[in-house]
Amino acid sequence: MRPGKRNLITDVTGVLVGNAHDTRLRSGSTVVTTDAPFTAGVHIMGGAPGTRETELLAPDKLVEQVDALVLSGGSAFGLDAGSGVADGLRTAGRGFDVGGHRVPIVPGAILFDLLNGGDKTWARNPYYELGLKAFEDASVSFALGTIGAGYGATTAGLMGGLGSASCILETGETIGALVAVNALGSATVGDGPEFWAAPFEQGDEFGGCGVAIEYPTGIQTKTAASLEATTIAIIATDAPLSQAQCTRMATAAHDGMARALVPSHTPMDGDLVFGMSTSDEPMVDDPSVLLRIGHAAATCLARAIARGVYEADGYENAPLPTWKRQFERNG
Repeated sequence: MRPGKRNLITDVTGVLVGNAHDTRLRSGSTVVTTDAPFTAGVHIMGGAPGTRETELLAPDKLVEQVDALVLSGGSAFGLDAGSGVADGLRTAGRGFDVGGHRVPIVPGAILFDLLNGGDKTWARNPYYELGLKAFEDASVSFALGTIGAGYGATTAGLMGGLGSASCILETGETIGALVAVNALGSATVGDGPEFWAAPFEQGDEFGGCGVAIEYPTGIQTKTAASLEATTIAIIATDAPLSQAQCTRMATAAHDGMARALVPSHTPMDGDLVFGMSTSDEPMVDDPSVLLRIGHAAATCLARAIARGVYEADGYENAPLPTWKRQFERNG
């Protein structure tokens, strides 16, 4: 497997990503969309998820395709970002046709960033506007780190962020990952700069520090005062998958989360992965292809998580140091 041209989820044909954040709020939203409806599934492994319209992604539900996926900060308040995206889509003439009315289908998930020191004393929920702005910002190019849904994200000991990575299989399929890293656990090993995801690194995409020599026997987590977290991700592919197969891909991708964050999938996390396919070709019916796609999804997500933490540049009076400030300064 090799990274795509951008090493972003937008290496998957048709995928667009938009971001918006508020520096006073210290939070933001991220949107993934395409020019046409796409097939999507979801799998949740965290004990405290916050979601919008995820139930309709089950294979037995009426609507098989969606118009956008939303990742947002703000805890339950952040679910309103999906409303802003839905209005943007409706204005663009997008949505499921119900008797001549267009109803955009916009599943979403949120992370908890209310304790990062930002101004959360709003009189009107700000996430609607953030979602709409993120939708209007959607393109194939976007930054990583302190941006969008990852703007106010944290991990155990370091700032989190928005991460992405891609890979191209030998058989030609492209897989991409996008993730807002806001974990209860740590992306790095012990007190050192090495990432748990180091065995999967391509080149020096997150510092090239290599694997850790020693591994701690205990675990590192956020303090008791901030045991609210959640890492939320999207895996995209141009392989033609059904709704059930997108869900299986998302399920496999959780292995990547567990490889890159220790601990993960805890009772206090809302860890969730969406899976999406942009292809309108006949669906894959070869289990060996699905196996390779699932493995690639896990590997891409592990790399994307490390990149999100590595690329964070933080902000003034941030609650935690960034990886670069903590380790590049120390040589």
